[in-house]
Amino acid sequence: MHTVSPALLRTPEGVTALAAATEVAGADPLVAAATLRARGVPADLASAALTQVDLRRRAVAKFGPAATSMFFTRAGLEQATRAVVADRRAARLAAAGVRTMADLGCGVGSDALAAARAGISVYAVDADPVTAEVAAANVVAAGLSDLVRVECVDATTVRVEDFDAVFADPARRRAGGGRVFDPKSYSPPWDFVAGLAGRVPRTVLKLAPGIDHDLLPPGAEGEWVSVGGDLVEAAFWCGPLAEVPRRATLLPGETGASVLTGSGDAKAPVGPVGRFLYDPDPAVVRAHLVAEFAASIGGRLADPDIAYVYTDEPLATPYGRRLEITDVMPFSLKRLRALLRERGVGRLEIRKRGSALEPDQLRRQLRLSGPEGASIVLTRVLDAPVVILCR
Repeated sequence: MHTVSPALLRTPEGVTALAAATEVAGADPLVAAATLRARGVPADLASAALTQVDLRRRAVAKFGPAATSMFFTRAGLEQATRAVVADRRAARLAAAGVRTMADLGCGVGSDALAAARAGISVYAVDADPVTAEVAAANVVAAGLSDLVRVECVDATTVRVEDFDAVFADPARRRAGGGRVFDPKSYSPPWDFVAGLAGRVPRTVLKLAPGIDHDLLPPGAEGEWVSVGGDLVEAAFWCGPLAEVPRRATLLPGETGASVLTGSGDAKAPVGPVGRFLYDPDPAVVRAHLVAEFAASIGGRLADPDIAYVYTDEPLATPYGRRLEITDVMPFSLKRLRALLRERGVGRLEIRKRGSALEPDQLRRQLRLSGPEGASIVLTRVLDAPVVILCR
């Protein structure tokens, strides 16, 4: 985002610039900028308004129609919690009796706003002054100033003991761009974040989906969340907020969410490949709940280390995508190419798990042609590489 203050975009001049930028949204950037300048909008304000309108357009996927009146930075939008996830978390906190909450690393304010909508009073802080200003602007835009106070403060200085609960979303991006994968490099650092539950028992940590299970505090619940099949976050629920060892939450479900829970260390039975293959949702896989998923459909694994589940009968399930198997054979490029040519397959979806093959390279090598579509799964069965052709 351009460094023009969000407060300037809320002045009469800024509102006019945003309205003009909205009118030319989608036009060539140079043409759009020239149009705003021709209307008397200063260059800096025109650039900021055009950037903000573009970010709002991108934010609709996370926030729906509310995005059109919110403010964003590029980094803040990337890390912001989707509204459907934040609302669900806030409802769970409110149901647990939380009435006041410290939000450490509030970003653009998604979780603070959701908590306020659930009736929770929030003290939200962010160490970056522009980000804190954006969050404050979003609080005003949402009409929640009576429930949310935003300050530019170092999270490590907050007296968290003054609140019923703590929510922490440590920054996982470098200032110059790029993701941070080592929790020790989070901001605030992992040692501080991990110690919060010892100070305030009702603590929730929002983390990257790839977070190591070994970092889960003793007795805490690990939850992995997907939205529309995309894995978006992990959350550690500590102290009295923990309800189960592991949870996979799939949004949106027919009734708001599809939830699978379990120990996270169960083992699924192993048996032959069946007529149907199920590719579990990534939240199920990351939560280590493949065994629980298999049990829910009476399924089995064909390889103890590969998270594909097989059944002989088709069963409806929200926890994975079902494919009907037509052929199973040891992997051979020559045989696979001949089979696909025989079937007239010109459109091919390639899934893989436990295979070193690169789908794009394989697709080129297969030299597909024909009117039919199909799916193949590259995987292993009892350590042997196989290819499974599916409808």
